[in-house]
Amino acid sequence: MSKFPKRFSATAFALLLATVSLAFFPHRAASRSQTPGGQSPQPAAPVPAASSYIDVHTHIDPRDPDAGVETAVKSMSAQNASKLFLLSEPYPQDDPARFDADVFLAAAKRHPDKVVVLGGGGTLNGMILDSARTGDFGPEVKRKFKERAEQWLHDGAVGFGELSVEHLAQPSSGIQDYEYAPPDTPLLLLLADVAAEHNAPIDLHMEAVPRNMPRPDDLAAPNPPMLTANIPGFERLLAHNRGAKIIWAHAGADFTGYRTPELCRRLLMANSNLYMEVKVDPTTPGRNPIIVDGKIKPDWLKLFQDFPDRFVIGSDQHYAAKPPASPSRWQATVLLLNQLPPDLQRKIGTENALHIYSNLK
Repeated sequence: MSKFPKRFSATAFALLLATVSLAFFPHRAASRSQTPGGQSPQPAAPVPAASSYIDVHTHIDPRDPDAGVETAVKSMSAQNASKLFLLSEPYPQDDPARFDADVFLAAAKRHPDKVVVLGGGGTLNGMILDSARTGDFGPEVKRKFKERAEQWLHDGAVGFGELSVEHLAQPSSGIQDYEYAPPDTPLLLLLADVAAEHNAPIDLHMEAVPRNMPRPDDLAAPNPPMLTANIPGFERLLAHNRGAKIIWAHAGADFTGYRTPELCRRLLMANSNLYMEVKVDPTTPGRNPIIVDGKIKPDWLKLFQDFPDRFVIGSDQHYAAKPPASPSRWQATVLLLNQLPPDLQRKIGTENALHIYSNLK
């Protein structure tokens, strides 16, 4: 295996991200809008991971799932990735673009050594949101929900995701929906019990709202004027069943300003079943990015060092039939991984994912 430098200059990183931004797939835009036409930029040569890694959070364009899966698999050698996890994005029930893992499950099964599937973003997520909105948590609702969750596992999913209990709408980035449910809503507590029983982790999207607060100034409707505190409910979800492994997606892509290393530290200390995905978004870094001027911020690095068993790579990369002109999110996340000491590279890159998803065959 070739050796690659462990660190990159801020200038080189900035140049790469400038190229990346020209062809970057925004979250959901890949599946909900056409790629603009015009001349494609000359792609930058990708920088692979210094050691093989697993990306536990990626998406594909559902309009051509077979081609999207093939694009993802073909990209793995450039990344030095050993496995990719495919998830559907979280949808409300009434979204006409809603889809779930059944769209790409057959294509993924053609690559059982490379592609892993989570289910529920287009089905379980809408059931959770609707139940929280209507207040209907009755026996029949719970029966149908549990039956659907267990069917995903029977069909080949190894966990549940991407689910969302606080998803901010960002129309300029193609994210049209605001999604909310209390993290300790009864259906999510039920899913935690299913997850613990079947050793099937939950991948959860949740912006950090430690207290009731006005929405951030740069976010407009359909986001509500006030956001409801969710961290207390999140802690109740984590405590409900310690056998349920819950992965909090998108550490490093924070849009409320409160997903700080300090908050993450407090929650990790208190909850042994909490894990976090590391993400670097080169075009929309958010309010608490892990990378600044091409380097890992010291407070984030210290958090990784203090909790080496609790982080995994979750790039949130989108794959479509036609590869993007530049590597985008996965490349930015790999450059973060390459800056870590070798022991953390192994832990965060591969070992932790295999521990969390110990049900992998």
